[in-house]
Amino acid sequence: MMSELMLRRNEKNTVTAILIMAGFFLLTLSPAFAIEPINKTSDGVAIKGYDPVAYFIDRKPVKGRGEFEYVWMGAKWHFSSADHRDLFVKNPEKYAPQYGGYCAYAVSRGSTADIDPEVWTLVAGKLYLNLSKKIRDKWSKDIPGNIKKADEKWPAILKK
Repeated sequence: MMSELMLRRNEKNTVTAILIMAGFFLLTLSPAFAIEPINKTSDGVAIKGYDPVAYFIDRKPVKGRGEFEYVWMGAKWHFSSADHRDLFVKNPEKYAPQYGGYCAYAVSRGSTADIDPEVWTLVAGKLYLNLSKKIRDKWSKDIPGNIKKADEKWPAILKK
């Protein structure tokens, strides 16, 4: 009876120790769960492989090609031509979407969301992407206000 009680106590202590160690392990990993500065696919491609320069030059979304790839800010950017890639390389901040390519409306609300590269807006020479047409409609009701809110919230979102 006494040895059975001691065995149960040891099992309980072992479980408690494992839970405590798991908690410490998760705390040390928390930076790994921080938001990535660039929204990318599981294989590291930004804006789902669309050419960011095409929004400005062609005035439409154009799927990029891996043969015209450039790595910037830890993401692979694809372009529809070498000319577009070269323009991006010279000035990536000019062509990269705002808020790392996350949904601009979500950022204005203090969070992030994925995007549909076919749903976009150019405002004052900057590219903004949205999750869906429905969300872009919400975004469009107050673009200046939403940009102001998103600009204010983006730095804090990156630190989460």
